[in-house]
Formats: sequence, C-alpha cells, structure tokens
Amino acid sequence: MTFSDTLIKLKNSIESFWLKIIDQVPEIIVAILIVTIGFLAANFISKVFKKTIASKSKDPLMTNFLTKVVKFGIILLVIMFALKIAGLSGVATGLLTAAGASAVIIGFAFKDIGENFISGVILSFKRPFDLDDTILVDDIFGKVKALEFRYTKLKTFDGRDVYIPNSDIIKKAVYNYTEDGYYRLDFVVGIDYDDDIDLAKKVIINAVVNTVGVINTAEHQCFVTVDSLGVSTVNLKVIFWTKTKEYKRGALETKSDAIKNVKNVIIENGLNMPADIKEIKLYGSQDSIPVTVKTENNKKSS
Repeated sequence: MTFSDTLIKLKNSIESFWLKIIDQVPEIIVAILIVTIGFLAANFISKVFKKTIASKSKDPLMTNFLTKVVKFGIILLVIMFALKIAGLSGVATGLLTAAGASAVIIGFAFKDIGENFISGVILSFKRPFDLDDTILVDDIFGKVKALEFRYTKLKTFDGRDVYIPNSDIIKKAVYNYTEDGYYRLDFVVGIDYDDDIDLAKKVIINAVVNTVGVINTAEHQCFVTVDSLGVSTVNLKVIFWTKTKEYKRGALETKSDAIKNVKNVIIENGLNMPADIKEIKLYGSQDSIPVTVKTENNKKSS
C-alpha cells in the first residue's frame, strides 16, 4: 500500500466519522435537553420529597441525607437515558461493564469513600446524635450541624468547622452531652473550720435548687458533700443538674447563677469563706518579724 493510498483511506475515515457525527447531532441535542430537564426535574422532585419526608419525620439529618440520595439517583438515571438517546448506549454499557470487571480495583482505590458513604447511610437511620446535639469524638468537641455522604460536620465552640468521616462515627466512641438535654455540673466552695457543716450544706442546697435552670428530681438529684479538708477551709462539693441544649452558654450561665446565690446565702447565714492561710518561717538568728499596722481614715471632714 502506497503512501497516497494511506492518505486516501485516512481521509475517507475522517469523512465517515464526521458524517456520522452530523447524523447524530439531533440525538445529541435531544440528549442535552434531556439532561437539562432531568437536572431541573431532580431538583423539583428532591424538594417535594424533602417536604414530604419532613412532614412525617422530625429528623432533619435523615431528611436531608435521603433527599440527596434521591436526587443523585435521579440524575444518574437521566444521564444513562441521555447517553442511550444520543446513540452512546454502548458507552454507558462499556462503563458499567468496566466498572463491574474492575470492581476489586475500584474497591481498593475508593475504599474510604465507599466506607464513609455506607456509614452515612447507616447513620441516616440510626445514630447516637441529632441536629444541634453536642458530641465528643476522639478530641473533637462541638455541635452537630450536618450529615453528608462522606462526613459529619461539627461546629466547635471556638468557631471552627470540623468534618469527621462517617466511618469514624461508626467505629469510634461518641459521647453525646445533650441527647436528653440533662447535664450535670459541679463546683467547690470552702467554709471556715469553725462553721457548722450541716447548716452550710442545708443553705447551699436550698440556694442551688432555687436557682433558675437547675433541675432537682428523683432521677437528677442535687446534693452537697464534704469533698476535702483544705489548708484553711472545709471544701464542700456542690453537684446539680440543668436541662439545656446549649451545653456551653446555657449550662455555664446556670452554674454562674448558682455560684452567685451560694455566695450570697453563705454571707447571709454568718458563714465564712476564708482565704488561704500563709505560713511564715523564721530562719537563722531571726526571732521576730517587725509588723506595722497602718490605719487610714479616708473620710473627709465636714
């Protein structure tokens, strides 16, 4: 075969390919329209689906996740149908065949993606938290803000957005601080050694229980106990409960009010909160310490 014959054959092949493309232009245009309409339809159907599910379920995380799954499935079907209309059904079949034949390779290559997706499906139906719950996973502590295909989004209390792979949520321990809304807090208050401990416990617990936001029931009981003997104080530990979804602000504000009320009742009942005792040692030949007490009269004479 001569060089000129090769050029003629190449020319004929290009012309044949071009004519074939020209013949398929109407199908390609229709396929593009189908994809465009399909994307719009997917958005519309997913919105309707979301409203329907939301009206029957109070779980926004599951609703959002299932809506995305439905939208993704519709778009995939539309693309496959458009390829068939465009006369490229062989391409779609080839892609599916290749995907099936190389499932093992793809499985290893995208193991993490597949694992996180499956974990996301599991979490959408059964999980240890809801939207706006405060959870701890490893050393990541924050509020649940979203559940996506591959990750769960947390907002930490210092303003950072953290994306935790769904497989970690499935595999690792998850501490939910606000699942039922109840949270236990405590603080220590020191009284003088000469003070009546029973009286102190009584007035302190009354002040705490009457603080707005504090819960005191048979299941969530507030109490005061002697925690330790300090250098200058008998340390009482106050343990109480609050019910709030605002783990940081709500709980800490309740604790602040409880401490303020305890401080007031201690003073009102003649109890004392002494400061730490300082011990002064004399060394060498020193046998005394010169001390001067200076009294200042800040009152202005009239």
